[in-house]
Amino acid sequence: MRPDPVELTRALLHYDTINPPGQEEPCAHHLGGLLEAAGFRVTYHPLGPGRASLVARRGGRDGAKPLCFTGHIDIVPLGAKPWSRDPFAGETHDGRVYGRGSSDMKSGVAAFVAAAIELAPRLDHTAGVELVITAGEETGCEGAFDLLRRPGALGRAGAVVVAEPTSNYPYVGHKGAFWLEAVTHGVTAHGSMPEKGVNAVCKAAHAVVALERYRFATPPHPMMGQGTLNIGALHGGLNINSVPDRAAIALDMRTVPGQDHGHIRDELGRVLGPEVSFNTLLDVPPVYTEPDHEWVQQVFDVMQLVLGARPEARTATYFTDAAALHQGYGGPPIVILGPGEAHMAHQTDEYCVAERVLQSTDAFAHILRRWCGL
Repeated sequence: MRPDPVELTRALLHYDTINPPGQEEPCAHHLGGLLEAAGFRVTYHPLGPGRASLVARRGGRDGAKPLCFTGHIDIVPLGAKPWSRDPFAGETHDGRVYGRGSSDMKSGVAAFVAAAIELAPRLDHTAGVELVITAGEETGCEGAFDLLRRPGALGRAGAVVVAEPTSNYPYVGHKGAFWLEAVTHGVTAHGSMPEKGVNAVCKAAHAVVALERYRFATPPHPMMGQGTLNIGALHGGLNINSVPDRAAIALDMRTVPGQDHGHIRDELGRVLGPEVSFNTLLDVPPVYTEPDHEWVQQVFDVMQLVLGARPEARTATYFTDAAALHQGYGGPPIVILGPGEAHMAHQTDEYCVAERVLQSTDAFAHILRRWCGL
């Protein structure tokens, strides 16, 4: 019998998994216990004290790759604005479930776990399913990349469903994220004698002007458009009466297929010159599957029944664990599809819509049945 996915969402919301520090392990064990009871083989993979990702498998046969569902259980901080509802109580009102992580993305995890448990008795001797539930996604897909580095942590997957919030509308890819810290150095001196020093902030200012004029030379992607570069922060100096000897510019680049992050770093080095050095803060590649892929069209078939109209190919602006798992599984097709509301992610009084959670659970079960030939 499948668990009620709405009630499971509420149960997961009780766990305070704000990252940092994360503390995802109790939540992971809650899910792992349900899956073990349903006959899944469950392994836990620690990501530090009190933190863990889990991988659960059932079914599988030679020559047939399982279908993977994936989602994360860490959540972002609550923010400065007061909440009108308890963010960890799983309160319900007017068909909505409130709480931090309700949309992003514990409802998505609850939906695919419920669907997998429902079909568990029928999965043996089929291609089967692999569930990857990660810690540390919100701080750069740490848990997913950790699984890549662990021999045998990931099995095989012929396709991946990422249950991030899309209001049950299937997306076929997302931009990458390449975050750099561009650093300038100078020589400190007393503020009354600036000629004795070298001002790192002035060097950074020249770099900012050059970055404002910079444009990527690669062609736009037909669906994602051109990559973007945002100067997210500029820090320099320690006190007003000293010449600053260090400044740092935080660069947030969102990249599209066809852009190579190493090439971007080299190109920025050429544009900004030897006065600027770089530290890589995050390197998450873009993900894209051609919409006419046979399996993607099968997912569109399923979601047409849910949405009432055939989906059109869309892509997301945010990044997901697919950036890591696409590499770890050898490049399978990927769809981003989940019940959460993208516009509620990271918002005060975050909520998901209960009906969407039920719809996505049915859709995930349908997608899995088709994959396994049930």
